[in-house]
Amino acid sequence: MEPLGWWQVLVLALIQGLTEFLPISSSAHLILPAALFGWPDQGLAFDVAVHFGSLLAVLVYFRTRLADLACSGLNSLRGRHSPAGRLAWGILAATVPVGLAGFLFGDLIESRLRNLAVIATATLAGALLLALADRQKGGKSLANIGGLAVLIIGMAQALALVPGASRSGLTMTAALFLGLQRTAAAQFSFLLSVPVILLSTSWKALGLLETPAAPWMQLAVAAAVAGVAAYLCIRGFLALIERIGFMPFVVYRGLLAAVLFAILLYRV
Repeated sequence: MEPLGWWQVLVLALIQGLTEFLPISSSAHLILPAALFGWPDQGLAFDVAVHFGSLLAVLVYFRTRLADLACSGLNSLRGRHSPAGRLAWGILAATVPVGLAGFLFGDLIESRLRNLAVIATATLAGALLLALADRQKGGKSLANIGGLAVLIIGMAQALALVPGASRSGLTMTAALFLGLQRTAAAQFSFLLSVPVILLSTSWKALGLLETPAAPWMQLAVAAAVAGVAAYLCIRGFLALIERIGFMPFVVYRGLLAAVLFAILLYRV
């Protein structure tokens, strides 16, 4: 694999941080530099670094909420049940489908589905589903989310293993269809990302044990850039989503899909 230059490191880390938590597909964006400029694949170490930065961003932003969820979840084991405790266990339960799907089909997805045609199609399909979901007039908060809703959102998260589908996009779409408020749908999606990114990053990090020495300075900068960008993205998204809705992201995904299809046709 060719080494990345500093400019490439900064651009790719910024793309990852800005797109990881928005419903616009980070994989669809990360394929663009390679498709347009012939940049080399960023490699496993870089992938682990930027996802670690994204994980730190959501942990810092939701630090108080996550601490409450952890305490409430443990208290529920002692018989002291609460909405926060049910939500904590719901987050873990919704992680099971994606964990199983990744274990069973991860290699197949990496070898067969990580291509421009699949990413472009999934980007467009996700945009259409999100447009339909945004028309729902949901009023439920996270306290009202039930076991069936958790299972459905967890299944949607598993489907997001398809490159271009967007984990944030599909989980928010499912939550909107189930009647959650926009902000509640976004918050649940962000909270769900914690165990998913932790599992994924830990699994990928095991692969680094057999790799040669990594460019640690570049990886540290990439993690920091991705983390700061992701934090600002989460903060801005939650502040605006009730006012602007999801349609700007639907339109953006449609345009992105058009660009990806154009690149695909140009290559033929």
